[in-house]
Amino acid sequence: MNPTHTFDVLVIGAGAAGLMAAIEAGRRGRRVALLERADRPGKKILISGGGRCNFTNLHCRPENFLSANPHFAKSALARYTPADFIALVERHGICYHEKTLGQLFCDGPADQIVNLLLTECAAANVRIVLGADIRAVRRDDTFEVTTQNSIYRAPAVIIATGGLSIPKIGATGFGYDIARQFNIPIREPRPALVPLILTGAEHANFADLTGISAPVTVTCLKRTFREKMLFTHRGLSGPAILQISSYWNAPPPAPNISDPIIIDWAPNQNILAPLLQSAAGRNGNTAKVALRAHLPARLADRLVDVAAPTSFTNHALADLERRLHAWPFAPTGTEGYEKAEVTAGGVSTDALSAQTMECRNVPGLYFIGEVVDVTGHLGGFNFQWAWASGAAAGRAV
Repeated sequence: MNPTHTFDVLVIGAGAAGLMAAIEAGRRGRRVALLERADRPGKKILISGGGRCNFTNLHCRPENFLSANPHFAKSALARYTPADFIALVERHGICYHEKTLGQLFCDGPADQIVNLLLTECAAANVRIVLGADIRAVRRDDTFEVTTQNSIYRAPAVIIATGGLSIPKIGATGFGYDIARQFNIPIREPRPALVPLILTGAEHANFADLTGISAPVTVTCLKRTFREKMLFTHRGLSGPAILQISSYWNAPPPAPNISDPIIIDWAPNQNILAPLLQSAAGRNGNTAKVALRAHLPARLADRLVDVAAPTSFTNHALADLERRLHAWPFAPTGTEGYEKAEVTAGGVSTDALSAQTMECRNVPGLYFIGEVVDVTGHLGGFNFQWAWASGAAAGRAV
């Protein structure tokens, strides 16, 4: 017969959100067990930011998050800010730097952040159980979580199991399964911060430019990002594309796969102005030279080859100028959860308290982090949501 262990709080999932929730609950004197299926905690932390962990963003605001309820994240984000996590990082003597756009990275390896969290767990007397393969979660007068060799009981359970992105490090839909078990609504999960796929003529026109990148502005309906775009052997990637992907493949009434993405190859520049000078030659070659002033040569040449008019009148040049600032791509899909940095959608915020992350209809059950329908932009925002939502739940149990 499996032994039974009793705690005040069970946290399922030892990623960023789960570790933070366990720390905050343990600091309040709660007896906490943190159950993790993998053989080590914080696997996603370890691979984030190219192994340096982009642990937060200085400019974190509610508008940096996508959710069916754009107001849901405000409370948690206001009560646990980037400054709070930075203070924790500095207290542990971890050196860090700002890369671009407020993104903060460790100077050293990402395991510094994992070690920080594990040290805080130890100080808060959190019991971490690795290799915990959960077989069932039940609720009567309390919650009972059964693993392959033990039973854990507690009046509060925090689900911090993440989403479906990056299955090679163990991502599963377990959190969604628990939500369904307790009749908690879910917004359809989908890959986010993910490269986009081109097919047909669009792919043929640009496939041999794999590895070439350029700073652009990318727009899908009303959402715009200005960062680098990268051509891949399957389509488009780079920060600008990852950002817009979260909106491009969102469910109605948001943009969907029938909506193109629009590229401005040289924002705020009059690209073809040199051709309008009276002494300038007007042909494909001079157009390529003009565009090379703003873009890598091979990309500049390809755009002119694809879009060059049959004549170079003022009207034709004006049309070409407009196209270079509003170049449409029609992706046919994404590279899926294997390449997605996060999962959008998830447990509906309608079912949760914005202050505590507790389910409104299931007292004692909490959902935090990526499993919830709150998805940050690229650049440390998803970690800040993990810290903030984890702190909210940990302080409430």
